[in-house]
Amino acid sequence: MVEQSAYLPSSVQVKDHIDITPKEEQIFNRLLQVVEHYNLGTQLRVAGGWVRDKLLGKECYDIDIALDNMYGREFCGKVNEYLSAFGEETQGVGVIQCNPDQSKHLETARMRLFDVWIDFVNLRAEDYIENSRIPTMKFGTAKQDAERRDLTINSLFYNINTRSVEDLTERGIADLKSGKIVTPLSPKQTFLDDPLRVLRAIRFGARFGFILDEELKKAAADEDVRVAIADKISRERIGQEIDLMISGDQPVKAMTYIADLKSFWAVFSLPSDFEPSIPDGCDRLCVACLDSVWKLLNLIGRSSFSDDQRRLCLYAALFLPFRETVYRDNKAKKIPVVNYIFRNSLKLKAIDAETVISLHAVTKKFVTLIPLLVSKEDIQVLEVDWKRDTIEVPIASKLRILTGFLLREIKEFWRVALLLSMQLYPVDIVSTSFSNDNFELDKRNGIFKEVENAVRTLGLEKVWELKPLVNGKEIIDILEMKNGGPVVREWQQKLLEWQLAHPSGTAKECRDWMEQKQSKRPRTE
Repeated sequence: MVEQSAYLPSSVQVKDHIDITPKEEQIFNRLLQVVEHYNLGTQLRVAGGWVRDKLLGKECYDIDIALDNMYGREFCGKVNEYLSAFGEETQGVGVIQCNPDQSKHLETARMRLFDVWIDFVNLRAEDYIENSRIPTMKFGTAKQDAERRDLTINSLFYNINTRSVEDLTERGIADLKSGKIVTPLSPKQTFLDDPLRVLRAIRFGARFGFILDEELKKAAADEDVRVAIADKISRERIGQEIDLMISGDQPVKAMTYIADLKSFWAVFSLPSDFEPSIPDGCDRLCVACLDSVWKLLNLIGRSSFSDDQRRLCLYAALFLPFRETVYRDNKAKKIPVVNYIFRNSLKLKAIDAETVISLHAVTKKFVTLIPLLVSKEDIQVLEVDWKRDTIEVPIASKLRILTGFLLREIKEFWRVALLLSMQLYPVDIVSTSFSNDNFELDKRNGIFKEVENAVRTLGLEKVWELKPLVNGKEIIDILEMKNGGPVVREWQQKLLEWQLAHPSGTAKECRDWMEQKQSKRPRTE
């Protein structure tokens, strides 16, 4: 289990009031004008994360308005009616329907005001019929609404009418100050009502460095709750929460919590049949790989990678133990299990799955090239099992060919693949008093930079943008063929090898080399 003492927040600074920006003042005044003009008698409350973040002194642009006497779509209609009456442009209103089967119990209306998207929902109370997890929704009081929310720190309201913070669970501010993740009501019932709340509790705990309440942890690890996570929530919603964790500042802490609370396989579900089998504790191994890569990523510098590169690097690290694991589809074709996790368990983009699978493949190849790229001695033999045959060139040129082909395979993600390969690359650590985790991390960082510099010295940083000196039509002409085919593709490969081996070579020299090679080949009809 996670040692929570290591996660205890230092003291959490919580403001005693909320500072409203000029833009927020515009929005709130406009909403109050609508209420007053139509004599609606509506209490307008900003709910949840905006209040929490404002009290923590953070900016937040996610404004959710809770209404005490009408539905969101009705109020948005009144806003547009007001805008039209005063000669202003009306706004489109989007409605996100509720979906009780997937624990989405509220209809949400959304519209744009002063260039800010605002969500509108009604305050609600929920009644659960025995043996059913689908509630009957009805209008509720602000207190009932606060108590039905996921966490006490997300149950705070800012009343726009009275310009005051409302802590209706009577512990939201206290939990915010003490850095605790607590549910307003019984945690097990809260999680069974909407199992996604388990992942939200984990995400907020990791994000803010808050500790999870002991009763909450016990409920989250309960078998009934774990079954509900796997069966009740849409995979899209699970994928969205995991993506927020991986993209956040504490991905290791979040994944550690998921493993600690025995939810790893409920979240990252696997196909029913796969090979080879995974060992006990594989969830811990996944988190350990993520932890190792995360530390190295921070040492190298996160800012030197794009957001998408960092995100997919961490997914590739988390799933590194599955890099050789496959299952069979309905056509008996072998498919990487990573593909199943992305596309079935998390419902993330197919391109994400393809990139991570490519990263795993290139990472394995990179490991064989690293000792050659960092060698200070002349290389006598250069053989790799993933590309045995190349054109006849000196070994130094062959190294440039192999490295160039590898980088072209993964393109701008080559530094990500190199970083991941550090996890698989054996590092010799001299047995001294300094041989600790930090020493090993520094060693891997040093090797990463050596390989990075070697790639730059070889002039291969953008090798995937290399244009062929001889195009397909010219190849067909030299071969005296009528059209293309496998032979042309074979020559395109060889000509690319020649270009990589001769970075200063000209198109004429490239054609001359091809014609010379072609003249020595036996002609076939």
